Amino acid sequence: MREVVKKEVFKLLHAGIIYPVQANEFVSPVQVVPKKGGMTVIKNQNNELIPQRTVTGWRMCIDYKKLNAATQKDHFPFPLIDEMLERLANNSFFCYLDGYSGYHQIPIHPEDQSKTTFTCPYGTFAYRRMSFGLFNALAPFQRCMMAIFSDFIENIMEVFMDDFSVYGKSFDQCLENLEKVLQRCKEVNLV
Repeated sequence: MREVVKKEVFKLLHAGIIYPVQANEFVSPVQVVPKKGGMTVIKNQNNELIPQRTVTGWRMCIDYKKLNAATQKDHFPFPLIDEMLERLANNSFFCYLDGYSGYHQIPIHPEDQSKTTFTCPYGTFAYRRMSFGLFNALAPFQRCMMAIFSDFIENIMEVFMDDFSVYGKSFDQCLENLEKVLQRCKEVNLV
């Protein structure tokens, strides 16, 4: 588990997403949790078949319970899945995109960065960019995606956090829409 933490910390340091800091009032511990993959079916002790998630590796997470408890909640509304599915159902061709380390693309105001401090065997660090595990990470990210793609949403694409569904009634129209979405990503430096 130490290797998982070491690898992630050095990756984030190298990318400039975190930086070393002195401890402050909000210091959160790291945890290593299983990274879940697909589903498999196994037999239990009664010889019954039951579904179980497969573990594909391990992921470092930060336990932000203390910070999240002290955080004023951002209640930005999320899209309603049933409405999104209705709009998607009217189309025949789809492309699905997943934002790469989506939260890490949102900067944290310099005055608030120290609040994201976490400690591990390799030091004490704070985030320059949004961290997974923060209660309010979802709302600003969704708000940002809605702002970036406001003229596309409900017309050629749907956005739910870092999952993008681009669609069209024909294959060519879907590809044209995908080109528009990817061009917008390039314009705003979204990976």
